[in-house]
Amino acid sequence: MESKQEQTKKSKTTNMGTPKNFLIPIMLLHLRDWNSHGYELMEKIAQFGIESVDQGNFYRMLRQLEKDALVSSEWDVSSGGPAKRIYSITEAGEQYLEVWAGSLSHYQKMLDQFFNLYNPFFSPYKSSSQTKEDND
Repeated sequence: MESKQEQTKKSKTTNMGTPKNFLIPIMLLHLRDWNSHGYELMEKIAQFGIESVDQGNFYRMLRQLEKDALVSSEWDVSSGGPAKRIYSITEAGEQYLEVWAGSLSHYQKMLDQFFNLYNPFFSPYKSSSQTKEDND
């Protein structure tokens, strides 16, 4: 039976080289196309496929992104309800997003090579309906 320390060490080594904080570039990507309230941004991220975002952590991340000058915010008092912050991406955020896009492109190439070696007949881009049609 492995100790907790050995299990932690194993999990750290298996995660080496994987992208960290994938939520940040997704947030910036959505803010690139439109300015948004935090709640709206959370909804867009859920539609993207990331549904397990803790609301408290999400807003802490937004505040940290603002401290890091990757996003800016201003108060929206135009609506009838309470004031809300509207977040937008900054030039530094655009540059950060560009670096992430380059990194993800590199990871995509490595993943393609992995799946080509793993199973040359497997195509991760085909939907299950396409696979059914191909087999009919």
